[in-house]
Amino acid sequence: MGGQERLRDYRGKRDFGRTEEPEGRTASPGSAPRFVVQIHDASTLHFDFRLQVDDVLKSWSIPKGPSDDPKDKRLAVPTEDHPLDYDEFEGVIPRGEYGGGTVIVWDHGTFEPLSHDRQGRPVDFGESLEHGHARFRLHGSKLHGEYALTRFRKGKDESWLLVKASEGRTGAQGTPDPRRARSARSGRTLAQVAAGGREG
Repeated sequence: MGGQERLRDYRGKRDFGRTEEPEGRTASPGSAPRFVVQIHDASTLHFDFRLQVDDVLKSWSIPKGPSDDPKDKRLAVPTEDHPLDYDEFEGVIPRGEYGGGTVIVWDHGTFEPLSHDRQGRPVDFGESLEHGHARFRLHGSKLHGEYALTRFRKGKDESWLLVKASEGRTGAQGTPDPRRARSARSGRTLAQVAAGGREG
């Protein structure tokens, strides 16, 4: 299934005459796969975690946000695929639109797929997600190191866990206060983006 078909749900939920969110027609995949973590102050305040798989961003809503502490197991609920150029989206989704509220780019960067089969051979990252377990190393401005996404419930209430691997390092910070966190893209908080409305 191509990216345009994968984005059918995404486009069907949005009126691009009202929202500044990208339609997803121009971005190219690039060399290294990308990731983005956005803080989304919608009906509930949450983090959105997105990993590039081929020509879309596979997406999960993480209520408590990703953590760099291996002791934290974060619930991750899958949402619709997003276009690649969503990794730069920051702004205010109008009230009444799907996901209405303020969005900031809390972290972004590239990631390195680490999934292997039992013989130690690399496994296609999209396939590893389909099978319910994927390992990867994040190279972001805030998140670094190895993480794993593991599906523990299938069906209508599909649910995953996002966990940081223990790599012998100290100084884990956990998850920031989303109201005080600053964008890795603009340096602004949610309140500052909301007050400014559209980006100038």
